[in-house]
Amino acid sequence: MDDVSAAAAPGRDGNPESARERGGLRGFLRRLASSKAELEAEDLQKSTDHEGATPIVGCAERRRACVAGTLRTVTLRPRGGAPALEAELYDGTDVINLVWLGRRKIAGIEPGRRLRAEGLVSMQDGRKVMFNPRYELRGSA
Repeated sequence: MDDVSAAAAPGRDGNPESARERGGLRGFLRRLASSKAELEAEDLQKSTDHEGATPIVGCAERRRACVAGTLRTVTLRPRGGAPALEAELYDGTDVINLVWLGRRKIAGIEPGRRLRAEGLVSMQDGRKVMFNPRYELRGSA
């Protein structure tokens, strides 16, 4: 008899671990034990990778970055007496605030919307912020 079991058969990429994670009892139990938020975060991370964006958790201060995710909140907050539209972008790894100075509203910038943004990352009050980023609207979440 052969010592290689069916459970250790390699997946399409040749890796036996990926075959087990992709399906079967282990994958089912992992999905069952994970919370809805954890599963949504995992899906967001996969879509971020697919779009070629940098995970927000890996964005460094004073560096340009391209990030993608879902807008959680959109608020109007004055900064220095001028209007500023702030949106919280979540990609499954971390959050970054996108701030458009001098804007009260931007068509399509609304909670639940998928977005890809590019700009300079800075830190403000311990949070990652990107001012006046270039952005591209994607489908809804």
